[in-house]
Amino acid sequence: MRRRSSSAGSRRPVIIRGADHTRHSIITLLTDFGLSDGYVASMKGVILTLCPEVRIVDITHQVPAFDIRSGSYLLKTVCDAFPRDTIHLAVVDPGVGTERRALAVRMECGRILIGPDNGLLSWVLSMRKDWESRSLENPETWRQVVSHTFHGRDLFAPVAAHLACGVRFESFGPTCSPHTASWVCAEWKGGDLFGEIVHIDHFGNLITNITEQDLGGWEEPTSWGVSLPGVATVTGLSRTYGETPAGRLVALIGSSGHLEIAVSQGSAAKALSVGTGSPVTAFPRRDHQEVQGKSS
Repeated sequence: MRRRSSSAGSRRPVIIRGADHTRHSIITLLTDFGLSDGYVASMKGVILTLCPEVRIVDITHQVPAFDIRSGSYLLKTVCDAFPRDTIHLAVVDPGVGTERRALAVRMECGRILIGPDNGLLSWVLSMRKDWESRSLENPETWRQVVSHTFHGRDLFAPVAAHLACGVRFESFGPTCSPHTASWVCAEWKGGDLFGEIVHIDHFGNLITNITEQDLGGWEEPTSWGVSLPGVATVTGLSRTYGETPAGRLVALIGSSGHLEIAVSQGSAAKALSVGTGSPVTAFPRRDHQEVQGKSS
């Protein structure tokens, strides 16, 4: 990563010639930085110094440390809930300071994604084709000095602020093809659907990369079973958590459209001791012997 000269530019917006002056009123932040340090506040300070009128919305800063799968899933679930001119800035970046690229992606709807090219943005991008990606290689849009270990503050935050202030998207660097992570899609093998856990929510629900669309809808929930190989099996999908007695395993399609494994009024993560990346299989029940789901 190149460093800007200590005399290069100022800390006010760099209004590059040819700017289209398209303004973005909201910047969201999603990170694994937590809230016990000043990392999030310093990013906000950089943004507000460059673009004081922008609104900053925190999605979460409690993504498990280095968990790109979880961060990518969370970004997918909130992206379209915001207005069309929103900039989504996401930083879960275990490879910070390495040769991994930094990205800005503009979608046809007007939303912009900013973050490292490590799969974090790939779930949103895999769902549509109407986007253009730029590699963030223009040092005039970074801070004057770029730390090797904090691109959230020194590279991504100023880029987001410049975009919010109307700097032309094409000014940030050349076009590129972002990395797409393999875990954004489950895989069919021999009539079964093989996926994995990609996020564990506040309640301990195990959210997978298997979607309602993958299962062809859930009008007939009893036709599917779900297995955590070597751990537990649930026969049939429920429509709500409360259909199952407290303490029992339940599988269902959650509000994000993803298959979840939960414990009614409990934590499946604690009961089953599994985490993100753990394998999950969905199978048509007609092809398998029914196995009673484990209780916690």
